[in-house]
Amino acid sequence: MKRPLNAAKFLVAKAGSDVTFRQRLLVAPKETIETELGVTMADGHEIRIYENTDTVTHLVLPPPSRLNEEEREAARTGVASLEYLRKTMYDPAPDIRPPAGQPATALDGPLAPGALATAGRESIRRGLAFLDSAVDENGAWHCIRFSTADPNIPRHFERPAFVSAFCALALESCGEKTARAICTRTRQYVADTMEYPGLWRYYRHLPRDLDSSALCSLVIGDHPWILLGRNVSRMLANRDEQGRFLTWLLEDGEPDVVSRFRIEADPVVNANVIAYLGDHPETADAQAWLADLIREDRVEGSSKWYPDAVAIYYATTRAMIRARPAFDELRPVLAERILGLRDEEEGFGNVLQTAQAVSALYNIGCLQNANVKRLAERLIGSQHEDGSWPELLAFGDQTLRWGTVGQIGHASESVTTAFCIEALERIVEILAA
Repeated sequence: MKRPLNAAKFLVAKAGSDVTFRQRLLVAPKETIETELGVTMADGHEIRIYENTDTVTHLVLPPPSRLNEEEREAARTGVASLEYLRKTMYDPAPDIRPPAGQPATALDGPLAPGALATAGRESIRRGLAFLDSAVDENGAWHCIRFSTADPNIPRHFERPAFVSAFCALALESCGEKTARAICTRTRQYVADTMEYPGLWRYYRHLPRDLDSSALCSLVIGDHPWILLGRNVSRMLANRDEQGRFLTWLLEDGEPDVVSRFRIEADPVVNANVIAYLGDHPETADAQAWLADLIREDRVEGSSKWYPDAVAIYYATTRAMIRARPAFDELRPVLAERILGLRDEEEGFGNVLQTAQAVSALYNIGCLQNANVKRLAERLIGSQHEDGSWPELLAFGDQTLRWGTVGQIGHASESVTTAFCIEALERIVEILAA
């Protein structure tokens, strides 16, 4: 059965027409829901079912806000102050390191596919060792906030839930024990930062947003709030007249620092929301809009938040495999577009762009059409001695024109490393076949 868009609504409707199901739901709610939907819910979360009658009415209150009244007021009124922004940051970040001079894993001339696959596996394990030391014990991934216009503006670490989800989704491709352990603690961090009914914000002084909410929902998809679709109606309400999903979830009394940029449909944000919500009539218009951008070759510069076409193609192919049959008809077009981005070195730009292009090609089933050996050599040869890969711009707002203050970039060695591990997993699979 195709997963219902709003599982809670589906269950209530079935209980209204199926007496036997209604009774099972009342007696053993969690087990009944898991059986009906074919899922396994996260442990540690109790499900209770209450039945309204002619003489008894239940009023269900949402959980209290994670922010107290003083914190909410500070967020609402402090958005104009750089001082409040600094509270969302942590220790100053070091200067960017140069790319690796010598490969961390030395390749003694051209290797046969099997030997190259072995070298790739070793590279993956070195990358995981770095991540295991870089990701917090509580599962938070660190990112660095910097100015793309002025390198003299101080760089600072940050750890929004979005970054953790962004990286964990890439790392889920890896079956290594260390990767599974990192993802387990990351899922806990993402769940701990969730606001009812399943929404997230990047910074406390910003409103909740669909990009963070979609990716975080994908990471903790077995949490009952997410599995039952508690956040679905709020997400669907955040579409424009063309059915495209808008980034910011603006509420009465919430921070309004982004209200002037309300009308913005970003292709990657839409792809991420579609990946979470799935292929349903409610997402059809957003799918059609994104598909037209790709077919008509209009993706370059179309994203406010992501720096290049590769990022858009990568997000679209991720939605393709998570929301089948969404975008299936785009496979040949995407293959042509991505392969057309190859440079003289058979890569796709910098090592982060190359890693995302590799994974996108894998997602659409045509990675073998690229020079897989050269790609493996490029990724392995770009790794630092400590197992990391270089810090490269992953996302950021390049369109604000508030001088250097508004040109914001986000990146870290940990972020690049997660995507390089994902790409190497895909390449090793091809080489070892």
